[in-house]
Amino acid sequence: MTQLTLLYNEFFNSEKLGGLLLLLVTILSLVIANSPLQIDYINFWQTDIGGQSLVYWINEGLMAIFFLMIGLELEREFYKGELSDIKSVAFPIIGSIGGMIVPAIIFLIFNFDTTAQKGFGIPMATDITFAIAILSLFKTKVPSSLKIFITAFALIDDLGGILIIALVYSNLISLFYLALSLIVFSILIILNKLKVYYLTLYIIGGISMWYFMYHSGIHPAIVGILLAFVIPFGNNKGTSLSYKLQHLLHKPVAYFILPLFAMANTAIVLDSFWSKALCQASSLGIIAGLVIGKPLGIFLFTFLGSKIGWCKLPEDLKWIYVIGVGFLGGIGFTMALFKIFLAYDSEALVISSKMSILIASLLSGTIGYFILLISLKKPIKEDNESIN
Repeated sequence: MTQLTLLYNEFFNSEKLGGLLLLLVTILSLVIANSPLQIDYINFWQTDIGGQSLVYWINEGLMAIFFLMIGLELEREFYKGELSDIKSVAFPIIGSIGGMIVPAIIFLIFNFDTTAQKGFGIPMATDITFAIAILSLFKTKVPSSLKIFITAFALIDDLGGILIIALVYSNLISLFYLALSLIVFSILIILNKLKVYYLTLYIIGGISMWYFMYHSGIHPAIVGILLAFVIPFGNNKGTSLSYKLQHLLHKPVAYFILPLFAMANTAIVLDSFWSKALCQASSLGIIAGLVIGKPLGIFLFTFLGSKIGWCKLPEDLKWIYVIGVGFLGGIGFTMALFKIFLAYDSEALVISSKMSILIASLLSGTIGYFILLISLKKPIKEDNESIN
């Protein structure tokens, strides 16, 4: 049985607690937005700061730190973690590809050649925080390889989502600002090669990259990934810059940035016609993409991949586990909400899409939970020892 690293355990534990916190603040935000405090609450998130609303700066500014965190996690996994072994990584990679392609196809079936078709990237997302929070409810019954699988495919899913954001949800590109951003990136690569270990230099460079990328027309979310991979990884010991920064960011991201993002983006006022909006094509595409497309894509691609010989089902996993985790992958939330504002300008589409994501995530999480509840029966002694 694969032993989990201490940093992986820290990541898993912070994510499961963060998921519970996200659930609480989401419910709280919806309640306040539809209470007598509604007007003041909505106006608070629209507070003008430098010509933009507070929610805008949360989405564009603070979430850049979230993407940096994702990048650091990917860096660790690619260099020293579960994604460093090509034989081990094939299974979650193929699963994540299916988990992105099939939901997008299902969404386009409902919305092809309509004003809503640009939202095809919305149901491609997986929220690793909520997914791990539900998986953690089973404690010692979960095989280590299942934890690794869901973490790996969700991180790869995030990488795919960021590439979609950069390639699809970007405005007209300014080559001048793009060139400036890439020049800064090149300088940071040189600093990395010269083994310069001053974190402040990389942070200043990252902020400069974000500014130039933002003005280039390409969404600056990709800067988080680029910055993460130029921060010296070293030997993955506690003294490396990458390790220190990742350790430093875990709790602020899980317990402050993501909950703040969730509250700001779920301040949804529900009128008497909100349920009818769920029947329109864009909403049905999101719900079907997450609830049906995610588990179908993850299972279908991994199953066919194993039959062809491109990957192999880990020894301590069963296909029913993959299906259950596939439904947990249908919990879109953070990345899905983030993509709404990039895909749509219409307030009506934004609101209906938010509600669709919440409903789809609730359905997917519930179905996944009961599938795993039925299939995961016996505690796993070694897994318990490696995690606790």
